[in-house]
Amino acid sequence: MKAKKKPLEAIDPATLGVDFTPRLTTLKVEEPATRKAGIKVATVDELVAKLKQEARVI
Repeated sequence: MKAKKKPLEAIDPATLGVDFTPRLTTLKVEEPATRKAGIKVATVDELVAKLKQEARVI
């Protein structure tokens, strides 16, 4: 509870020798690509076939 009552000391960054100039530049900002619609599969065999052929995961 003593920590809540303790005053905080404000220090100027220039006295510490810290440089606050920005080093990064923003080239452009754009939204991410929209997601494609999902596909429902009826059977496990159809799921495995799609994973092998289309996604090439398996």
